[in-house]
Amino acid sequence: MAVRPRGRGFTLLELLVALFIAAVMFAMGYAAISQAVTSRDSLQQQQAHLLELQTAVRVLEQDFVQLAPRPVRQAIGDEPAQAALQGSVPGTQPIVALTRGGWANPVGLQRPGLQRVAYFLENGTLRREYWNVLDPTLASTTAKRNLMTHLKAMTLRYLDVSHQWQEQWPPGTAVIQKQEWTLRQRPVAVEITLDTEDWGKIVRIIEIAG
Repeated sequence: MAVRPRGRGFTLLELLVALFIAAVMFAMGYAAISQAVTSRDSLQQQQAHLLELQTAVRVLEQDFVQLAPRPVRQAIGDEPAQAALQGSVPGTQPIVALTRGGWANPVGLQRPGLQRVAYFLENGTLRREYWNVLDPTLASTTAKRNLMTHLKAMTLRYLDVSHQWQEQWPPGTAVIQKQEWTLRQRPVAVEITLDTEDWGKIVRIIEIAG
């Protein structure tokens, strides 16, 4: 009876080569999947930041377009009133405070149709605050809303009636700034510059209705 020869098996070297090839292919596949996941996460993050930017610009525009010439009293009575638009010296907080109209009141709450709002930038986050009363007291609180993150700086310039750009508002000396007509004064336009981490500087000019 003839004896069938045994089949030739793999040598140790061949097994090692096969394992090496499998490991390389696995690593390449893992790297491709990891890169795809990273790209997806990065895209989602970019989309989220873009949505924040669009929201912030929209809210800023709505506030400035409805700027109302209504100064507000300070919480402490002997302090001078705040202007309808109080644009701070660059580097101070809040960046800007203003009185705006058009505050919707669908449920008929006991509050005015005007609203006092202020913008702050802290740790890269732009925050909007508003008061439920126009002339706050020491007990008054604010409602806060974070509009966007990853913001390095926010600067504003104000175009006066002489078509000169001012870095703070109201313009002029401290004495002039306390006059009643100055407190109600509104600029012709406002230039807002948002210095973002993702897209650099975004500039928006908003015309103020007279």
